[in-house]
Amino acid sequence: MSTESISDRREHVRSVSVTALSALLGVGAAFASAVITGDMAPAEAAGDTRALFLVLGAILVQFVLYDFTGIYGEDEFGVKHHLFITFMTFSLWFVTWGILLTTEAMA
Repeated sequence: MSTESISDRREHVRSVSVTALSALLGVGAAFASAVITGDMAPAEAAGDTRALFLVLGAILVQFVLYDFTGIYGEDEFGVKHHLFITFMTFSLWFVTWGILLTTEAMA
């Protein structure tokens, strides 16, 4: 019984940590994208590939970080986890950067 509660707590902490890190890196990549495209018009900035490379870098950094820290075991980190991290980071980057572009908050 006690091993189940410890395992459940570990799973919960791990899932919250992964979700929070992917969300924060997505928002951080959006602000970094806004900074590097700050001198452009919003329509021109939306087509800049440097911003896309920033979010791809944020996604790849997470894979390396999770492998290095051992948050997931060797057999636990599968396709589902890759897709979740990619989706969370990209969607938060997309929404945050879209808000920054339309409000011209960083101009």
